[in-house]
Formats: sequence, C-alpha cells, structure tokens
Amino acid sequence: MLSRHFTDRVALRLILLGLVLAAAGCASTGPRPDGAGQAAPGDARAAEVPPEALTMYEQAVAVMASGDYLDAELRFKEFLLQYPGYPGAHVNLAIIHVNNDNDEDARAAVDAALAIDPNYAPALNQLGMLHRRNGNFLEAEAAYLKAVTASPDYALAHYNLGVLNELYLQRLDSALQHFERYQEIVGDDEQVEKWITDLQRRVAASQRTANMTE
Repeated sequence: MLSRHFTDRVALRLILLGLVLAAAGCASTGPRPDGAGQAAPGDARAAEVPPEALTMYEQAVAVMASGDYLDAELRFKEFLLQYPGYPGAHVNLAIIHVNNDNDEDARAAVDAALAIDPNYAPALNQLGMLHRRNGNFLEAEAAYLKAVTASPDYALAHYNLGVLNELYLQRLDSALQHFERYQEIVGDDEQVEKWITDLQRRVAASQRTANMTE
C-alpha cells in the first residue's frame, strides 16, 4: 500500500493556508477563495465584513501561520468576543486545539462554527478530521461528504475522502475518484499525482482479478 506522507499535522497546515486565503470572506455572502462557496452565517451581525474586523482576523491568521498558536488563540478569542458570527474564526481555533492535542475544545469550536452555518465546508472538513483521529471512520466520511455536497470545489475534503477511502475503508475506486477531483481543483500536486497513478494500477489489477474469477 502506498504510504501517506501527509500526516494530520500537514493536513492542518493545508487547512490553515485555505483559511488564510479566505480571510476576507470569512463571513461574506459571496464566493470564497478557499472553495467553500457561499457562506450563510445565519447571523445578521456577519452580513458584512467591517474593515476593523477584517484587520483583526488577518492579523490573527498571520500569527497562526507563523506557528505562534498561543498568541493566535488569544487573538481569535478576542476577535470572537467582538464579532461572534464568523465561523472561520471558530475553525481556526479548532485547528489550534487539535495542534495542542485538545480534541474536546476542538470539537466545541467546530460545533460553534456549525451553529453559525451548518453547511460551512471548512468546519465540516475539520469535524471529519476529528472523527478520523478518534477512529470513527463512517462518521468522518459523512462529515467530508457533507462538506463536498455543500461546496463541491472544497479540495481538502476531497483529499481527506481519498485518504479515508484508501487507508481506512479500503475503497480504492472511491479513493481514486476523490484524489482525481482534488487534483482537478488544486491543479498540480506531484505527490497526489503519484498516488493517483498507483491507485489506477491497483484498481485495474483488482478488476482483472475479479474478471478471472468469474
């Protein structure tokens, strides 16, 4: 079986990069650069992004990107005290909590994001990652699938569905489908391209074996 070099920690970094791009749209009603589609926060306070809120959010994300999770956590909590209707801030807090091996607080942060917007793809993706970390693979699949249903171009959920189906659920066809969709969205990921080639070979071999035994 092809080894996976993207650990949970690396996947978290990918999510963080997506949220960095999405900072300006963390509660907007328009298309989001991270592929999360249209946000529907369900809170009138989040209908527009005030310039001061955007500045605070971007500063917190920049600190998080630098690896200073303690400072970033404080900044996001301060942000949410003033602007509680922004699901992206809750998801960033969830990522920080997971980095600190605090799944309980991570789940609370994800739940807070989903209370604002039940179809917020980054929160659903993070929920799936939490389920996978705890061995709840079918629950993880359901969360990832809800993410890509809500936002078909949310690449990270397709990536995680590929990993889940190949390594944990042993569904090579589904893994191949989601890795290919991920590759279509992100453009050119050399590592994932190698995984796709390997999966294509293994799926074809499995089909040949099945035909011989019929």
